Parts: sequence; C-alpha cells; structure tokens
Amino acid sequence: MFYPLLRSALFRIDAERAHGLAIAALKFAEPRRRAAPGGPLAIRVAGIDFPNPLGLAAGFDKDGEVPDALLGLGFGFVEVGSITPLPQAGNPRPRLFRLAEDRAVINRMGFNNGGARIAAERLGARLGRGGIVGINIGANKDSADRVADYATMASLMAPLASYLAVNVSSPNTPGLRALQDEGALAALLDGVLAARGAGGPPVFLKVAPDLEPADIDAIARIALDRQLGALIVSNTTISRPPLGSPLAGETGGLSGAPLRDLAQQRLRDFRVATGGAIPLVGVGGIASAEDAWARIRAGASLVQLYSAMVYEGPGIARRIVDGLQAFMQRDGFTTLAEAVGTA
Repeated sequence: MFYPLLRSALFRIDAERAHGLAIAALKFAEPRRRAAPGGPLAIRVAGIDFPNPLGLAAGFDKDGEVPDALLGLGFGFVEVGSITPLPQAGNPRPRLFRLAEDRAVINRMGFNNGGARIAAERLGARLGRGGIVGINIGANKDSADRVADYATMASLMAPLASYLAVNVSSPNTPGLRALQDEGALAALLDGVLAARGAGGPPVFLKVAPDLEPADIDAIARIALDRQLGALIVSNTTISRPPLGSPLAGETGGLSGAPLRDLAQQRLRDFRVATGGAIPLVGVGGIASAEDAWARIRAGASLVQLYSAMVYEGPGIARRIVDGLQAFMQRDGFTTLAEAVGTA
C-alpha cells in the first residue's frame, strides 16, 4: 500500500544505493509466514517440492544475506548469487540504471560479491530453517581457468543448496557467454556434475536470450544428455528494443518489461528443442500474474522475477501468487503441472 510513496523517495537516489537500503531493511524485517507446502499451486520440479512456482531471480541477494526474509514475502523459492570463488568488486560504478519510462533496468554489475567463503558460512548457518534456496554460481573475471571455478563452486555450495544454478549467460563478464558454446558447455557441466557429487542437489543451467537456433538446439541436447534439473530461460539481453529512457544507451544487460516478449519466445524455443523433456524456468519481463500465467502456459514449470519488484514493491509476490491461483481455477486446471505448456 505504501510502496508508491517509498518508491518516489528511493528513485531520487542512486539505484545501487537504494538496493543496498532494501537489503538492510530486510535484515531487520519482522519474520513473516512463508508459502505453505502442498497448496493449490504446489509443483514438483527436479525432485523438489515447490510450494508455488514464483521465485526471486539471482541478482537481488547476491551474497545470500536475506533469503529467509525474501521467502517471507511469499516467494516459493529464492535464488541467491551469483557467487564466485574469490571476492570480486565488479565493474566500476555507476553500473545499475533504472529506465523508469520503460519499466526496465540495465545493469553491468560484473558478478560483484563477497566470495564463496563468506557466503558459505552465512548459508550454512541457515541450514535447518527450510525453504527452497538455490545458489547461482559463477567464475571470477580474472580466473585462469573458469571451468575449474565452476567446479570449485559446485563442490562448496552443493551441501548448502536446494539446487545449483550455473550462470554462463551474464553479459557483464567478458567472454563468459562463450561458455554456452557446445564444446565448452559440455566440459563445464561435466566438471560441475562431478564436483557436485552423487546425491547432490539438481543442477539448473541459466541461458541467455540472445541465442541463435543452432545454439538452442545444442544447449538442449547437452541439457538432456546430462539430465540437468532445469533450464532457466533467460538472463538479461544485450539487444536494445525501442526504449524511451535517456539511459537506454548504457552498456549492460537489459531486463524488465522490454525483455518480456523475447524471453517468452526463447522459452517457447527451448520447449520445442527439448520436447518438453526437461523443466523450464521462465524469467524476463514478468511483472504480473498475467505475465507469469502466460509463461507457464508457454512451457515454464517455474517462473522468476527481479526487476519488477523495483517498480511494484515487495507485495508483488503475493499478488502474483493469488492471481495465478485465480487463473488456474478460471481455466479449469486442478494442478499447476496440468497447465504447463498448454498454450
């Protein structure tokens, strides 16, 4: 109710500083009731029972500081990170920009985080509290062996994660997206799966929206061959649709409303390429229950958001969850799984 007034104040200050204030506020927030397991929107994906399909995407809680507070907002799951083996300052500031006219965000953060050791201590301390917390892993910018970085992260974070998300699709670390090439990706995932160990959490792969058809087919083959838990479709885009903001020319990955149609099309492409044989997580431009429902009907078993919370506030999670339940009843589905891919 009060977020429009708060947003007016937050938008007067630098976007990254406002983000830091949001994290600080969540640290002191009163604990709130989480989404109850086994409700009408419950769905099982990669062996995990999600209480509802709406998650908070990686990038908001980079260091795993407030996953429990975020779960208390109504999200069915939270993905923290990206986390790299060593602490990393990221790119020079300013590196986070609100495109208010477009309800969008451009970021060129560059995997800024405090490193694996601190994050592991923090996430290890919350074990036993429950809730689904995925850990998004990355490689250091100056690493001599990025594949080894991902394996290291998989080994460290596997005991702490509900699932591991392998992020090779950020546009803000030079050369990182080259790891989506068929040979490099196969080697990287083999290393991650070996390092995770038998009985470890499922591995999800986060891909870019800026892919050619041959890339989509190759990634789909590799994901199916390695029996990944899911594909997260998609990260931010380096493309630039028509935008109204004077900040449209900033370098970095674009997210928010202008990404919606591209991300939805890429989800459809991966649905076709995988034959529906691997779960998909729909991300990009989701800002309402209508957006989330369209992504589910297009083939997503789970959905995530982040940029929309900048514009809609922390109440967005419960609004979308309530709306999804209404859509499911309206369209005559008794379970959420029945609705996946029916459009």
